Amino acid sequence: MKVGFIGLGIMGKPMCHNLIKAGYELVVMDKDTETVKAFETLASVAQSPEEVASAVEEVIITMLPNSPHVKEVILGDNGILAANRKGLTVIDMSSISPIVSREICSELEKAGMDILDAPVSGGEPKAIEGTLSVMVGGKKDVFEKYYDLMKAMAGSVVRVGETGAGNIAKLCNQIIVALNISAVSEALTFAQKAGVSPELVYNAIRGGLAGSTVLDAKAPLMMNRQFDPGFRIDLHIKDMNNVLEASHNLGIPLPLSATVMEMMQSLKSDGLGNEDHSGLIKYYEKIANLTLGR
Repeated sequence: MKVGFIGLGIMGKPMCHNLIKAGYELVVMDKDTETVKAFETLASVAQSPEEVASAVEEVIITMLPNSPHVKEVILGDNGILAANRKGLTVIDMSSISPIVSREICSELEKAGMDILDAPVSGGEPKAIEGTLSVMVGGKKDVFEKYYDLMKAMAGSVVRVGETGAGNIAKLCNQIIVALNISAVSEALTFAQKAGVSPELVYNAIRGGLAGSTVLDAKAPLMMNRQFDPGFRIDLHIKDMNNVLEASHNLGIPLPLSATVMEMMQSLKSDGLGNEDHSGLIKYYEKIANLTLGR
């Protein structure tokens, strides 16, 4: 099957490599010409989303930063919709507003096209391994048709409901991750300030109820001072913006999410937006006047 793929960033690039390994033929497109050059011997290269849509058999995957980028690629000038490909399916694996997912779905359905909103969790390491968690919203028959395609990039692929449900699930994921990283930061700061080794505390608690994937993934990075982005603070701010926008539309107060959002905004103001979200520890270091160690 010839598959379109638009968006070759930190996540999109390894996802493409895993599709190629699985035997899929790709037509790729990205605004970054240097990134595209790396795929010239591995895939066909298109110059616009419309060109991608015209070149593929039945499906395009998009992996883009935020809602405006997805709307531009799908609905904008020279976008996917402009190709007028009735029967085409878009699998949007970006993390965007569920409200926007539903808007895009409405426009595509008018043209006889389908969409799955299928955001992912796991960051760059899981994208490289091909073990991402994919949360999918959309029609059940469309989901079943492209399950194997998504599974080529993932450890789990779960349909959680109709269009928009995938992005609701992703926002739930991002709430838990953000609050968990904050809790890890707070606990390790407390340990060090109390004169106890953060590393020994981590080893003592990781096998108990406090243990989590986030604790095991992020505590060592904090203690090793490794803040190269697996998932940037700026991107988590984007997701938390979508969380708070959706929650306000629904009339739901999310006080913990709002608090962690402000912590991240503080780090962004300090010029740290491109660091990994484990950099939340730096917020605590600043207010506690310490540098986390082992």
